[in-house]
Amino acid sequence: MSTVFVTTAYGGPEYQQLSTREAPAPRPGEIAIEVRVAGVNPADAKRREGLFGTKGSLPLALGLEAAGVVTALGEGVNGFEIGDDVLGAPARGLGAFAEHTVLKASAAVHRPPEIACEQAATLPVAGTTAWDLAASAAPGETVLVLGAGGGVGRMAVQVAVAAGARVLGVASRRKQELVESAGAEHVLSGDGAADAARDLAPDGVDLLIDLVGGQPLRDLAPLTRDPARILSAADQATAEELGGGGRPSSEDALAQITRLVADGAVVPHVTARYPLVAAAEAMAAVETGHSAGKIVLIP
Repeated sequence: MSTVFVTTAYGGPEYQQLSTREAPAPRPGEIAIEVRVAGVNPADAKRREGLFGTKGSLPLALGLEAAGVVTALGEGVNGFEIGDDVLGAPARGLGAFAEHTVLKASAAVHRPPEIACEQAATLPVAGTTAWDLAASAAPGETVLVLGAGGGVGRMAVQVAVAAGARVLGVASRRKQELVESAGAEHVLSGDGAADAARDLAPDGVDLLIDLVGGQPLRDLAPLTRDPARILSAADQATAEELGGGGRPSSEDALAQITRLVADGAVVPHVTARYPLVAAAEAMAAVETGHSAGKIVLIP
């Protein structure tokens, strides 16, 4: 039997628990893995609460990104072998918070030896989000990242810097060093953020990447020269109201962000590691919204 962290109902953390199951077998187009590290994201709590829908059968395995070792191949899978180090998103609701799970082969990539397993586990969700938001940054442009001190925000800063852009990163005072170490100029979050950003970029910014939403997004949006380049992974409705949109989507995002990490241009910032038996504590830490990086689970 294999340990897995599940929710027995859609709702709050009181429904979360450790459980056991047979190690899942891959169907056609899938690969089974032994999970080495799983990334923890705010989306995990949203999924538990049913914000992504409530049609999944219960108990529902949690966790949306993992890195591990291939243990079995489904029919028709090419490009992977048993024993390969891989990273990707779990297939058909099988969850990443587990000792064993299954990935969609088409949504998985090999883990380069240059990337530590715990860093790789942050890429299928957080890393691809950062890539999709920042991929349009171009050399010489000015990019403003709202929420630059979080796990996704810091990687978005690095993606834009790698593209040759100047980056302004909005974050709290305690995250200033973290933001600056990623290559951004720090802008203190709060009521004066828009004025501070305008002082640094009096002609405005070319791209606004939002990971906060709400009033902070509204305050900073007027700095964007072309409202169509306001992109939000936190508040799509407000971004659209302001003339922008939500997170774009690219099929090769995982391969692209993995390449940047392997090259050293992007360095995922893992701030806390929990054993699988402490998955509830890891979820609670992410749900505070104050994490200065990525939290991972290690089965």
